[in-house]
Amino acid sequence: MNRAAHYHNMTTPELRAEFQSKKQELFNLRFQHSTGQLKNPLALNTVRKDIARVLTVLKEREEQLPRNPGKRGAAKTAPAAKKEAPAKKAKKDEGGAK
Repeated sequence: MNRAAHYHNMTTPELRAEFQSKKQELFNLRFQHSTGQLKNPLALNTVRKDIARVLTVLKEREEQLPRNPGKRGAAKTAPAAKKEAPAKKAKKDEGGAK
């Protein structure tokens, strides 16, 4: 089972607890790194990505979005409406004539 599936199988309170534990783990790793005691510097990236995965699952649940099954079978979204550019102000004629 991959990591994303692991987080999707957790309940929302479990995810929040996991988020707090990962944040604490990241703090400890950063502290070890700054003091030169960190043996595996790649652990920082792994924990950061795990935090992102947890936050993604929590956000999906908040918005009640379906899971992204990957590139194949992914739902296509409609393009966002274009915003009109603000009107440009006319330049003042700053010539020498009064």
